[in-house]
Amino acid sequence: MTDEPVSNFLGLAERFEGERPRLRGIAMRMLGSSHAADDAVQEAWLRLVRTDKAGEQIENLPGWLTTVVSRICLDVLRSRTAHREEAWPDETDFVDTAMTPEEEVELVDAVGQAMTVVLDTLSPAERLAYVLRDVFAVPFEQIAPVLGRSEVATRQLASRARRRLREPEPREDLAAADAAVVDAFMQASRDNDFAALLDLLDPDATVRVDDAALAMGGDARAVQGQQAVAEFFAGRARAALPATLDGAAAASWQHRGEVKVVFGFTVVDDKVVQIEVLADPRVLTRAARRSPARSSASPRRPRSRPAG
Repeated sequence: MTDEPVSNFLGLAERFEGERPRLRGIAMRMLGSSHAADDAVQEAWLRLVRTDKAGEQIENLPGWLTTVVSRICLDVLRSRTAHREEAWPDETDFVDTAMTPEEEVELVDAVGQAMTVVLDTLSPAERLAYVLRDVFAVPFEQIAPVLGRSEVATRQLASRARRRLREPEPREDLAAADAAVVDAFMQASRDNDFAALLDLLDPDATVRVDDAALAMGGDARAVQGQQAVAEFFAGRARAALPATLDGAAAASWQHRGEVKVVFGFTVVDDKVVQIEVLADPRVLTRAARRSPARSSASPRRPRSRPAG
C-alpha cells in the first residue's frame, strides 16, 4: 500500500492555500462580501478536487483557479442582476448575507469606498474585465475566454469600466451614441447599402465568429478589413433585432422568440472596430432586447482607442 494519493492531495491542498489570498481578493472585489468571496473560493477548491480525482491535468494551476473563481463570481453577479437580489443561485448550497459593519470596513480597506460604489454600477462583464486587468494584471488573452469574448471586446469592456470609474455620472448619451452606430450599421446591412457600411466601419475592422456560430453554418471564422467586413454583412441582417450584450449595444437573431445568435459590437469614435458573431449559450444568456436607438441621438466627444 502506498501513501502517494495522500501525498498528492496534501501537495495540491498546499498549492491551493498559496493561491487562496489572491483568489479571495478577486472574489472580494467582484462580489463585495467576505462571505460570498469565501464561498466562491471554497467552490473553486471543490472543483479542483473533482478535477484532480477525474485525472485531468492542470498545466497552469494559478491561471486555472483564476478562471474558475472568475466564472463563479460572474454567475453570482448575473444571478443578482437577473433576480434583483444579492444571493447565490437557488441551485447552489451557498448563501450570501448582508454585509456586517466589520465586513464593510474590510471591503473599504481592500478596494476603497468610492471604487466599491462605482464597481456596483458596472455590468458583471465590465467589472470582471476591470478587476482582473487593472487590479490583478491578468493579461487580456486570459480574461477573454472567461467572458466568451475576443481580446478586442474584452479590452473595450475594461476601457468602459475605467471611464465609469473616472466619470461616475450617468452616460446615457454615450450608450445612445453607440446604439445609434450599431443600429445604423444593421440597417445598412439590411438595405444592402455598401457605401453606408464602409462609412461606419473602421479601416481595420474585423469580424470574429465563435465555434457555436460556426457550427450553425458560419461562412468563416474571421473576416478582416473594412472592405471584407462590408461585403460579409451586405444584405444579410434582415432579421436582426436591437439588443444589448454585457450592457452595450448589440443586435440579435431570434427563432420563435429564442435568441440564437448575438452580434456583439466594439464601437470606438463612432466607428465599428469589431463585430463578434456569437452563439455560445453562456454568452446568449447575457443578451437582452432593447428599443431601437433614436436617430436624433446626441453626438459624443471623441474617444481614444481602448488602452491595453
